[in-house]
Amino acid sequence: MMDVVRLHPGCMDCLLKKQIGRYPEDVSDEIKIKYKQRVLEILSEAKRSMSAPEIVADIYALQREMFGVMRDYTEIKRYFNGLMLGIEDELAKNVMRADDPLLMAVQYAICGNYIDFAAMETVDEDELKKRLGTARDISVDAKTLDAMRDDIKSARTLSVITDNCGEIVLDKILVTVIKQMNPNIKVTFIVRGFPVINDATTEDAEQVGLYDVAEVIGNGSNIGGTCLHRISDESRRVIDAADIIISKGQANFETLYECGKNIYYIFMCKCALFKERFNVPMFTGMLINDKDL
Repeated sequence: MMDVVRLHPGCMDCLLKKQIGRYPEDVSDEIKIKYKQRVLEILSEAKRSMSAPEIVADIYALQREMFGVMRDYTEIKRYFNGLMLGIEDELAKNVMRADDPLLMAVQYAICGNYIDFAAMETVDEDELKKRLGTARDISVDAKTLDAMRDDIKSARTLSVITDNCGEIVLDKILVTVIKQMNPNIKVTFIVRGFPVINDATTEDAEQVGLYDVAEVIGNGSNIGGTCLHRISDESRRVIDAADIIISKGQANFETLYECGKNIYYIFMCKCALFKERFNVPMFTGMLINDKDL
């Protein structure tokens, strides 16, 4: 089977714009030139099967090699985890009181994908709360939701591939609903293996209590997505064995789409390429199954 073409010219433009000037202000012109040349080298040598998150990981490795850690997101992650924990009970009650708890949980899960410092330089708390307050207005494809509902009821195993800090509190609520629908389902959260921007790791999972509702494993990778050929053997086995997979966020979609697995992608469109691909306005929420792509 031929590799899926994941490299898009629009992604290359975006990566170049975002990363070509990302270096400390006090470095010499000689270092700036060397860095820019190496970024261009990474982009020029990227294979068409490589997704943007995979290429970004190589650029981040270059930045660490030349400049050390550029920005530490530890406190930001703790803050947004705490922020969402503070309203978890209220949101969970809203879900359980809803006419369709699964739909409401999915709508909240979409809202949580707004907490993304990779796609955006800043995350506006007021905007986040506004989106959570109007979550019921998010349109979710009814056919896909019904298929997801049926798969949940019959599944023995579920893998939830997480994305961002804070967002995982809403994933926790979604899994709680799923386990009420199917008490016998075995759920595994898969988080990043190493810190990547504000993506969730095992430390974040522990802070928000993911371990209280399901098993949690790191994927052994420092890529802001899920490249199946670059994750740990353990996480690959869990994904391969899952009857149903829920994948959160754009980066996981970019690295997984058309992989042939029973994946339900939940994300918010936060870039021009996703707007164009799905022909929707910016920040539109999506629920899509891989087989429908």
